[in-house]
Amino acid sequence: MVRELTHFIGGQHVPGASGKFGDVFDPNLGQVQARVPLASKSEVEAVIANAEAAQPIWAAFNPQKRARVLMKFLTLVQDEMDSLAALLSSEHGKTIADAKGDIQRGLEVIEFAVGIPHLLKGEYTEGAGTGIDVYSMRQPLGVVAGITPFNFPAMIPLWKAGPALATGNAFVLKPSERDPSVPLRLAELFLEAGLPPGVFNVVNGDKEAVDTLLHDPRVKAVGFVGSTPIAQYIYETATANGKRAQCFGGAKNHAIVMPDADLDDVADQLIGAGYGSAGERCMAISVAVPVGEETADRLVAKLTERVHKLNVGRSDDPGADYGPLVGQDGVNRVNNYVQIGVDEGAELVVDGRGLVVEGAEDGYFVGATLFDKVTSQMRIYREEIFGPVLCVVRAKDYEEGLRLANEHEYGNGVAIFTRDGDTARDFAARVQVGMVGINVPIPVPIAYYTFGGWKRSGFGDLNQHGPDSIRFYTKTKTVTQRWPAGLEESNAFVIPTMD
Repeated sequence: MVRELTHFIGGQHVPGASGKFGDVFDPNLGQVQARVPLASKSEVEAVIANAEAAQPIWAAFNPQKRARVLMKFLTLVQDEMDSLAALLSSEHGKTIADAKGDIQRGLEVIEFAVGIPHLLKGEYTEGAGTGIDVYSMRQPLGVVAGITPFNFPAMIPLWKAGPALATGNAFVLKPSERDPSVPLRLAELFLEAGLPPGVFNVVNGDKEAVDTLLHDPRVKAVGFVGSTPIAQYIYETATANGKRAQCFGGAKNHAIVMPDADLDDVADQLIGAGYGSAGERCMAISVAVPVGEETADRLVAKLTERVHKLNVGRSDDPGADYGPLVGQDGVNRVNNYVQIGVDEGAELVVDGRGLVVEGAEDGYFVGATLFDKVTSQMRIYREEIFGPVLCVVRAKDYEEGLRLANEHEYGNGVAIFTRDGDTARDFAARVQVGMVGINVPIPVPIAYYTFGGWKRSGFGDLNQHGPDSIRFYTKTKTVTQRWPAGLEESNAFVIPTMD
């Protein structure tokens, strides 16, 4: 039976009115399991109007009351962790354990946002001048929007919504139409936690919905995660329309492996970082850079052994290391890149194409693929594959490995594996990448630090979660006050100074 999904507007499920729908597939079976409505321009405008009407009510909640709503939401989601993870897994294809991690990393940003009474405290200077005090306050922007990707259908919406709501904004979420059911359930749970109707809305849609959010003057800020071309388009369009924007794009994350590293540990780490979630992570390690031929030979041998042992299966199989890709287009893209790599002369050590999972023969599965002797001129090195493909690029020395990471157009995440503190310290200081791991393969910062890439991985001045998120979703107002009773009157025609 194919489910009929809705939008969530003003605290209610609202059927689509545009007549346009998208198919939501079960990636394990390659079958349609739901239809999602794709909103028209007028439908999105109605959502924005609803959010605009609700926002002042929410902004009038004091920060502690807002924090209590978020605390209640945390409890509700934790109570439903198993069912939410199963729902997420069924639409995305990541394993149940991975789906729980998706949700948990989102909740950690909600936990950070619960500290909003402290995070919103401004600055105060008594006696900045004779009889003059100066203080600052942070106030909400109004209506803000999040446009989020398929690969983290819980985490990224919560990364966007948590700080936006905590600071008193109304939030419009446009999730991926590939796996929208978890965002819709999160909207229900926000309402149950005490969020006023209309403060958190979910509108499903395609480019028409996105463009409406980008051009409507009532939307004051837009956050996006997805591919680099679309991130750049959204950033340029939003800012041209006077909005704040934080847009995060593609990645090609390197792992530099020094000769002194523990190669068994490195191989174990790279298997998880490269192939977990079928490689559909913006923080996946897709390039291993062993330094020296001996290091490379030993690492490739260890990786090959481990890749052959990976169990690819249905996302609800507890024994599966990873499940299917989200769609057939993903399978086609990965297979195409593998052939490109072969044609360009890379050494295909393990070929994951053509994998068939028993009992799920029509699912969107690709086996783990390993390339060796990849060069920096090859497309499989330069372009984001977004699948279970790990490329080994051999570097003759540390400087070459560092240069590879620095010269790549993407600068999302990077890692180095070494036992030498001097090397690690030098690497952290000199690498031109936004997030750095030292013996940590996926360097996603904890929630009270900020998340964001450099170069063509990120557009905008402020990053996701952490203190940057509070700055992004608020505007600063600075007040200079003077109580003139008993003081000499100043010359009103002269710019005031603090003498």
